[in-house]
Amino acid sequence: MIRTLNALVETVEHQLTGEIDWERFARQHGTTEYHLRRMFSALAGMPLSEYVRRRRMTLAAADLTRGEAGLLEVAVKYGYGSAEAFGRAFRSVHGARPAEVRRDGGPLRTQSTLRFRLSVEGNVPMDVTITEKPELVLAGYAAEVPLIYEGVNAHIQEHVESISAEQNLRLKEINDAEPSGILSVSHGLEPDAPEGSLLTYLHGVALSSGTDVPQDLDSSTVEPGSWAVFASQGPHPETLQRLMAATATDWFPSNPWRLRPGPSIVRYLSFTGDEAHCEIWMPVEHEG
Repeated sequence: MIRTLNALVETVEHQLTGEIDWERFARQHGTTEYHLRRMFSALAGMPLSEYVRRRRMTLAAADLTRGEAGLLEVAVKYGYGSAEAFGRAFRSVHGARPAEVRRDGGPLRTQSTLRFRLSVEGNVPMDVTITEKPELVLAGYAAEVPLIYEGVNAHIQEHVESISAEQNLRLKEINDAEPSGILSVSHGLEPDAPEGSLLTYLHGVALSSGTDVPQDLDSSTVEPGSWAVFASQGPHPETLQRLMAATATDWFPSNPWRLRPGPSIVRYLSFTGDEAHCEIWMPVEHEG
């Protein structure tokens, strides 16, 4: 995977003034665009689309400071149909308008070319099980919340606290499939969504595909397939979030599995004070 990501970076450098067929690139490297974007985002700390935009605006700034081309000419060169659209993208990266940079030579925020290196330190224990599951239905109470990578997500916390003990008991009573128990389900995100993007969060349970879902519950169907189940135990949510990050930095680059589209599920087994014992369920498929 590291070799593929470095090849992707080289492709970006050669195509900064053109269009890149990400699906074709992924296919040529024996992976999927979904997995490629997820791994890039996790390892680079930014979505692939954001990296491409920053690199284009880095080179565009160099063109402007040299003064060898007009504003519209530079905009078209880097894929923008108007000077206005280019100006918005330019300012979002550099914090200054193109005309200001042309006149003053800055300020500029340069995005260097990335290089990926694998460094598996083993500092996050990995207790992983691969399991096959049939089609599932996830049912419960859903809410749209912003994505937050670190710390407690207050929006999710507020949603969970709004669900009564009676409603939780009812969910447990209709649960008839694995993973059992109350689940935290996140879905609806783009594979390389930045922090703050909206996702659908479901507080619910798993049902067999033939089970009737009560009409007042939200539900979604999950395709059959393989799941990588990562065990987590320690201070919550820090331990869980570190493990989530380590799946991308340590586990996926070292194992012949890749992510497939589907929800991420957290199954809580127990709470003791500020510590939680839980599992992360991630939909996967074998490479090749």
